[in-house]
Amino acid sequence: MKFTIAEIDPRSKARAGLMETGSGPVETPIFMPVGTVGAVKGVHLKDLKEEIKAQIILGNTYHLYLRPGMEVLEAAGGLHRFNAWDGPILTDSGGFQVFSLSHRRKITESGVTFSSYIDGSVHKFTPESVVDTQRIIGSDIMMALDECTPYPTTHEYAQKSMERTHRWLERGVEQWRQTAPLYGRHQSFFPIIQGSVFRDLRVKSSEFIASMECDGNAIGGVSVGEPTEDMYAMTKICCDILPWDKPRYLMGVGTPANILECIALGVDMFDCVMPTRNGRNACLFTKEGIINLRNEKWKFDFTPLDAESPLFADRVYTRAYLRHLYMNGEMLASMVGSLHNLHFYLELVREARRHILNGDFTEWKDSVVPILSRRI
Repeated sequence: MKFTIAEIDPRSKARAGLMETGSGPVETPIFMPVGTVGAVKGVHLKDLKEEIKAQIILGNTYHLYLRPGMEVLEAAGGLHRFNAWDGPILTDSGGFQVFSLSHRRKITESGVTFSSYIDGSVHKFTPESVVDTQRIIGSDIMMALDECTPYPTTHEYAQKSMERTHRWLERGVEQWRQTAPLYGRHQSFFPIIQGSVFRDLRVKSSEFIASMECDGNAIGGVSVGEPTEDMYAMTKICCDILPWDKPRYLMGVGTPANILECIALGVDMFDCVMPTRNGRNACLFTKEGIINLRNEKWKFDFTPLDAESPLFADRVYTRAYLRHLYMNGEMLASMVGSLHNLHFYLELVREARRHILNGDFTEWKDSVVPILSRRI
């Protein structure tokens, strides 16, 4: 992977870059729509490409491993051919999903054993096997197996968990370097920083991850229930240590305001289920703030979702009509809401990039964050 920085904001650590993957370029900062099982829920491929202009999407190793399974994906020629997405794909190692199902898994030094949520069958992920699995999936960016430390936790547990994640990483990196892509595209490998909300652990983990000299690096274990101030503090610690010339991925974050504040700290890549999950539940992000279309106040609002938006759905559907769809459980409401929110997120990071290039990112960010966070 090649990563170049075009511009740095003079009043923060925000940067505009270009990440060149095996399936094409990605301009950063970037938000990546989450396609857990190989599809962004409720959004057509054509809309992803042409309407919201997504550059890269996510798949999840845990879910794809269980269904459709590696036999199907390998026979298809990888996830790109299976779901017809020809742009870059990042896959999570599945660690977060495995560890969030605490009643279904057992952690050992060799890896994690878990039972399927589908049929109860028993499986095992190791640092080596998740590399092999992601080779079959064919993602452009593969993530290392880690333990996502829960919040709250003790310093003692967070340290043991982090050290195990580091030992797993050494094995995963070795497997990545000893194996080759199956479909002719380079596959990058990103390690993940852990350490909960403890400064000393985050410093130690950041230094260790940086020493592995992979194509990029990720910050994990945030947005798991800790106060927002702690999320920002841990992100700053990590960004201050990670190499400047490699992309930084903050996993699972977050609200529009979170994203802009973390861009200012030096983060390049984001993902979160919030746009589509909230979109399915009548919660829309707008330039005026956050709106809940189930509220009575929108019942007679016949203005478009956003008359100035390039998105077809924003200009054509009114708030009153979309509220009517939500109140009646019409699936079109979830589709439109998801598409709107994803477009909003992607346009937000595109605008952030424009302001970084123009040299006024911090002034713009400080003016819009209070508006994006309010409920109207």
